Amino acid sequence: MELRQLRYLVRTIELGSISQAALDLGIAQSAISLQIQRLEGELSTRLLQRTATGVIPTDAGLAFLSHAQLALRHADGAATAARQSRLSGQVSVGLAPTTAGIVGYALIEATRSEYPDICIHLVEGLSGHLGEMLNGRELDLAVLFDVDQARRWSIQPLLDERLFFVCAGDACPRAMPTHFAELGDTPLVLPTHRHGLRRVIDAAFKSLDLHPTVIAEVDSLTVLMHMVGRGMAASLQPWAAMAGERRTGPALHWSEIEDAGTARRNLLCSLSEDELSPAALATRALLRRVVRRLIADGSWQGVKASHLDSRSVDLGSA
Repeated sequence: MELRQLRYLVRTIELGSISQAALDLGIAQSAISLQIQRLEGELSTRLLQRTATGVIPTDAGLAFLSHAQLALRHADGAATAARQSRLSGQVSVGLAPTTAGIVGYALIEATRSEYPDICIHLVEGLSGHLGEMLNGRELDLAVLFDVDQARRWSIQPLLDERLFFVCAGDACPRAMPTHFAELGDTPLVLPTHRHGLRRVIDAAFKSLDLHPTVIAEVDSLTVLMHMVGRGMAASLQPWAAMAGERRTGPALHWSEIEDAGTARRNLLCSLSEDELSPAALATRALLRRVVRRLIADGSWQGVKASHLDSRSVDLGSA
């Protein structure tokens, strides 16, 4: 059974004539007759009865007519929706300050190019706060560093970030360190203990039985990197933290930390699959492509993309 057969039959019954239906539809009369005959053959019953003035539906034809009309309306509606639909709407994305510095603009630029009807609502905040917003359905997706507070999230490992020792001016030692043990008494400015990056750094120092010389704790990435750029102190940061400073700030010097256990895992977290809009699903996939491109072209160094399977997490009521 084909839609054109339904369409030919319905129009023939509405006009009461195969010849009139052929004129209306702009096709040969023989084509309409052939398709109606095939439809009757498939149903094993007569749908039309010929009269002196044209055709009328049989009882079976009348019973079939209403269902055929409904099927055609649904088919036409589906075709219209397909033609008119474009991925659109607002998608809320949460990024930590370091991640936003390198991913934020690239994601919005890619979205404008590939999905011009999607509006990105970008929220910058600490990983813990973004996790709370995701649980509160204030975000569609976010790049986070831990999932302790996850509630029915879809979680996809995104990448692992190595740490860099970064400094400028008088804060730079003669030999740039590549291990925590080489830091000695170098003054450091670090995020507070509320920050996921600080927990990674503290765990690494503790495993080596070392104690960093922290002269200031700052959760504002802008202020922290400004202090580093002025030579007030050095810091330990992922490559992404230096994105803006390398372009507009003073000359920075950096070296990659090679100690094991000092990488920070980035997790692409979102609401569960059944809660995400088509626009949000498209944005999530696009974000992964943007990250892979940034890594491939060298814009994001010191990272290793993750290829692990995604998983769903349900640690409480939604």
